[in-house]
Amino acid sequence: MEITGKQRAFLRGLSHHVDPVVFVGRDGTSEAVIRKAHLELEAHELIKARVGDGCELDIVTVATALAEGTGAVVVQTIGHTCSLYRRRKKKATIVLPKA
Repeated sequence: MEITGKQRAFLRGLSHHVDPVVFVGRDGTSEAVIRKAHLELEAHELIKARVGDGCELDIVTVATALAEGTGAVVVQTIGHTCSLYRRRKKKATIVLPKA
């Protein structure tokens, strides 16, 4: 899934008020973390994930692994937090601007 710069900017604006729902700890991007991200993306379409202090992976590595594992796209990474977007198959609530 690819998004344009305009769509990415739109999603960044929406993600500003979203709290992290996926937390990556010492075990990194384990199967359980990817499964949690998948479930949250189905529920919300746009989520934030946060890397804890105990994790040895950097945020870019975590964001890439979560995106590949869930079929999502990385919207942005800031500090220890990343935003991910995946359009819901049924009843999508976020309407992206035209490309």
